[in-house]
Amino acid sequence: MTAGLLFLLVFCGGFSIMSIELLGGRILAPYFGSSIYVWGSLITVFMLALSIGYLLGGRFSLQNPSLKRFGALFIASALLTLPLLLAGNLLMDVVFEYVEDPRYGSLLASVVLFLLPTIALGMISPYAVRLLVDHRDESGHVAGKLYFVSTIGSALGTLLTSFYLVLYFEVNQILIAIFLALLLCGATAFASGFRQAAV
Repeated sequence: MTAGLLFLLVFCGGFSIMSIELLGGRILAPYFGSSIYVWGSLITVFMLALSIGYLLGGRFSLQNPSLKRFGALFIASALLTLPLLLAGNLLMDVVFEYVEDPRYGSLLASVVLFLLPTIALGMISPYAVRLLVDHRDESGHVAGKLYFVSTIGSALGTLLTSFYLVLYFEVNQILIAIFLALLLCGATAFASGFRQAAV
């Protein structure tokens, strides 16, 4: 049961990452357009943030790993998306006022808006590996399965967001749904952790 839950949560994390990245293009477009510069900035920031998240997630998993702490990663990820919802336009206005160049402006805006939530989301997969690995000799197999599930989630997040969600919903509506989904994932991990401790 715990393994299935972890795979499901990792899937949701992967879905959220790519959905937010695609929405990032929509958020930046009114200010900096949708040129190769903008997408290059977005992809660079997301890849950098994920690499930091993988590193931090691995380190965080060494200290008393538990489902409760795993749930805290989802809660943190959700809370770090709040600036996008509450002050996204304001932050974009400030960045655009000082840096109008689409290259450096989009890069700075991507860092301000997306670096921290993506770092938190990047911590999810390596932490899940630690929770699932019981023996060192199976770590590679477990990591492969988890990153497979995470990447499938990312692929579906990309397709569903770009093909359907942006056609029927506003950007903020989709972000609210992601925020709530991450909170639900965190609460589910917490509840499972409490049940596991009670057994």
